[in-house]
Amino acid sequence: MIRTRQSQWRYRIFAVTWLTYAGFYLCRKNIGVVLPLLEHDVGYSNTQLANVIFAFSLFYAVGQLCCGVLSDRFGPRLIVGCGLFLVVISNLMTGFVSSLMMLTLLACFNGVGQSTGWPGLVKNMSCWFGRRERGVVMAWWGTNYVIGGFLATLFATFVATNTKIFPSLGWRRGFWAPAILLFCIALTFIVLVRNQPSNVGLPDADENNVEHLTRNARPSSILILRDLLSDKSVWIISAMYFFLKLTRYSFLFWLPVYMTQHLGYAPREAGYTSSLYELVGFSGAIVAGYASDRLFQSRRFPVGALMLWGLALASLAQPTLAAWGHTWNAVSISLIGIMFNRPIVFSVRCRACCRAIRMECPFLSFCGLLSHWRRTVGHKMEL
Repeated sequence: MIRTRQSQWRYRIFAVTWLTYAGFYLCRKNIGVVLPLLEHDVGYSNTQLANVIFAFSLFYAVGQLCCGVLSDRFGPRLIVGCGLFLVVISNLMTGFVSSLMMLTLLACFNGVGQSTGWPGLVKNMSCWFGRRERGVVMAWWGTNYVIGGFLATLFATFVATNTKIFPSLGWRRGFWAPAILLFCIALTFIVLVRNQPSNVGLPDADENNVEHLTRNARPSSILILRDLLSDKSVWIISAMYFFLKLTRYSFLFWLPVYMTQHLGYAPREAGYTSSLYELVGFSGAIVAGYASDRLFQSRRFPVGALMLWGLALASLAQPTLAAWGHTWNAVSISLIGIMFNRPIVFSVRCRACCRAIRMECPFLSFCGLLSHWRRTVGHKMEL
């Protein structure tokens, strides 16, 4: 009976947290799709739009550091739930303003809300799944940002560029429609998710971590920070994550703009083509997850290193391939998606899967702060 209930709850947690993190991308990927429209309809320059993204990224970085600690203290259900509603409100309000100052301010709120997703939901998953199974489980769970990003791009492109849907609203459709959909996902998360098995009378997923879930066994924040800073692997992973984020968010925010301004694509064509980055990247996420567990004895670094080499080669070849036509441009974007999607998850998850539960949120927050700070500077450098 207990096994049946445990299995049901684990399926529920997996499905709802998967949907929730995928849902965050509804109000993240829409930014890149709407950028060419803001430039055309409102007259903003690339520099002005970069300032908006810079603000989003800065508050996302700072928020990641805080939200990891908050998820440990108050539980991911509360913290992620508040973040979801903050993202919804900021996107709804964005559709009512057009001044650069207000767009930047609302982007800051959006960044804070978005920062609750990754550390909180990974913490939630780690409480429900044991260490030995997390490699495969998290490989499948990690498809949320791949599939979520793909579907979010398609949805944002459809509603933002389709003049048959409330044509008078223009670019505002790209913020309002995703926000409404994310609101429904937020309600689902709040109603169906619980922080850990003990909240519903079930045993913990990993008996080795039981002592870390009790109040008496929880170390102080200073000891946790000292443990993190003295761990060489944390610095290696953070350094890799630091540089990977520049590449990823360059594509996430600027790929549609790149194709409209430099390749002559229409906004709709640019939006749909950019979705290949996530769509084809799905295959790389699954294959690499299984390869790390089955071929490399759960070692994440060898697979991540091989795919990083592939990412470098694919990125160097992209301008040349794009010059050969639309088909080759699509192929190059797909290759980059395949090579990129697994290393960025390995860089954090490989350590999150093997450290004690008490360390996961601070660790993820520390890596996130470094990586997203690099991304905030990166948006300036791209100009």
